[in-house]
Amino acid sequence: MARTRRGRHEANVELTPLIDVVFLLLIFFMVSTTFVRETELKINLPEADGEVQEIEDLAIEITVDRAGDYAVNNRVLVNSDKRTLVRALQEVLPPDEVPPRVIITADAMAAHQSVIRAMDAAGSVGLTRVSITTQQPQEEE
Repeated sequence: MARTRRGRHEANVELTPLIDVVFLLLIFFMVSTTFVRETELKINLPEADGEVQEIEDLAIEITVDRAGDYAVNNRVLVNSDKRTLVRALQEVLPPDEVPPRVIITADAMAAHQSVIRAMDAAGSVGLTRVSITTQQPQEEE
């Protein structure tokens, strides 16, 4: 004889509270998580529309090429060390006169560090008037 159970209840899973709990957990983790966002800077260097200025006769010119090598008054230095650059600037520095202007001519693809090193070396020997050469922008047709 087979018995059937009376009062048998079907098991139901309520999804509404489950969805609410998952949603609250999602909000909690979104708010408490620190997002590290790496960005790239897109920099367009400004063009120099300024007036062409006369170069002083007593100016010291530091040239920086693409590889970061230096030349002081068209004399190529043996290495790109700051001490070598400081020594070369001290040799061309006129004694007992007003310090001349330093003109830094750097290749457009030269590393920024190379230009900063040239400025730092100039400041180390007391040269504070520094100019950087640029070229006139090309007209777009």
